[in-house]
Amino acid sequence: MTRFVHRLSITIYGIIILITAIYLTYIGYSYYRLPVEERFFSPIYEQFKPSGFWGHGLGIVGSLILLIGLFSYMARKRFKALSTLGSLKYWLEFHIFMCTLGPVMILFHTTFKFGGIVSVGFWSMVIVWTSGLIGRFIYLQIPRTIEGRELSLQEVRSLKDDMDTELSEKYKINLSDSTQGVFADLKLTRKDISGKDYRKIKKLIRNEKRLTRRISRLDKMRTMFKYWHFAHLPFALIMLIILVVHVAVVSFWLGYRWIF
Repeated sequence: MTRFVHRLSITIYGIIILITAIYLTYIGYSYYRLPVEERFFSPIYEQFKPSGFWGHGLGIVGSLILLIGLFSYMARKRFKALSTLGSLKYWLEFHIFMCTLGPVMILFHTTFKFGGIVSVGFWSMVIVWTSGLIGRFIYLQIPRTIEGRELSLQEVRSLKDDMDTELSEKYKINLSDSTQGVFADLKLTRKDISGKDYRKIKKLIRNEKRLTRRISRLDKMRTMFKYWHFAHLPFALIMLIILVVHVAVVSFWLGYRWIF
């Protein structure tokens, strides 16, 4: 996937989430803004209540989207047979997208009113979502292969040395002597640098500096990522258990049906 396609996909993810939230707010605002005791008198009550056609559908579709985002990413991480299906980084971004879109729809399914065990599940979902964003940041600080395998410190240093060697031998640039304005200085001091080489040098310098920062905090990030699981996974498990209990109670005990 090229950088342009990657950025485009991230933009599309964000637009879909934003449009979904705006649309659901627009069509249901007159209902959601009412106090609970007055909602029964709303003309759209039967459609937008949690057990109504629209409200119930949001809960079902949102839950399915959430589960697809969760289990598809877990499968990609754990099954070697799926290791060739794209970079793990892109799967992580798809996982975050689905696990954001799904909860947005579930939030509207609750009509912003929830209590009891459902509130525990909802706030667990919020914690999982928030910690997921933090986990993504930590994850991206640890250098990995295209397949998602974590690089060792020796491999990271080897990559950095290769970049330093190419800059030094091919372009006669020593980063230890560079100032912060190295990109601008290149044009002023090296008239023989073509536009193509200039862009490549900028990319090499940017990647080299990024690796230098990551090497300096690699151990810290690995430790943080290890302990991050202790916050993320238990709440994800609580969320899933409560989701299953909620669906079972609503479907089998209370007998609510949607279009089935």
